[in-house]
Amino acid sequence: MTVRFDAVTVDWFGLATVRLEGQTGAVVYLDPGPEEYDVLDDLEPRDGDLILVSHDHHYDPDSIRRVASDDALVVVHESIDASEIDRIDEQPEALPFEVERVAADESFVLGPLDLFTTPAYNDPDGPHTDENGTPYHPEGQGCGFGVTVDGVTAFWPGDTDVLPVHEDVPVDLLLPPIGGTFTMDRREAAALADRLEPDLVLPVHYDTFAAIEIDADAFVVDVAHRGVPVVLDE
Repeated sequence: MTVRFDAVTVDWFGLATVRLEGQTGAVVYLDPGPEEYDVLDDLEPRDGDLILVSHDHHYDPDSIRRVASDDALVVVHESIDASEIDRIDEQPEALPFEVERVAADESFVLGPLDLFTTPAYNDPDGPHTDENGTPYHPEGQGCGFGVTVDGVTAFWPGDTDVLPVHEDVPVDLLLPPIGGTFTMDRREAAALADRLEPDLVLPVHYDTFAAIEIDADAFVVDVAHRGVPVVLDE
């Protein structure tokens, strides 16, 4: 299903893979893949002008190649090292695109697109830790992305808890993870939406595999009670 929001069309394919296209033709992909989850199925659009990858769990060279145009720019969090990711070959083939690494607190302009990053991590004292009490996503190992396309600012917080920095994020379209376990859950995401007051919420990062299966309709109710528009891209 394609969601149209002001000057932008939005598609969620599964996990955190989102496609944004502006009326002027710019195409942005957030966290394409990984292929092990089949979120792209057999799609190979190769139309992406900008590819954004938030952390190593979502970095997949094959998926990037499937969505990126020949002159795409790939922007990844600075912690990503393909040779250290256990599901990728030790010496993966280099991406045939320009790749830029960014920290978790930057803002810059890429042609017609404005881009900013935010920290993304699990609080060591919070609920999203493994059996040893280690955060699934430690601080410094990922980021969230905000991108403005044709006047619409979309914000994907990344795989993260709700953080104090999120209170000041400018956002028209909020793309929160709601699956819990490894990220904020649906109630935490609904409270975040209430604080940020976006014009639309489209939740992601749920139901792709068993550990993040939730009642998405309950999230809609959570957000609707707060008077924030929400849509499920199913």
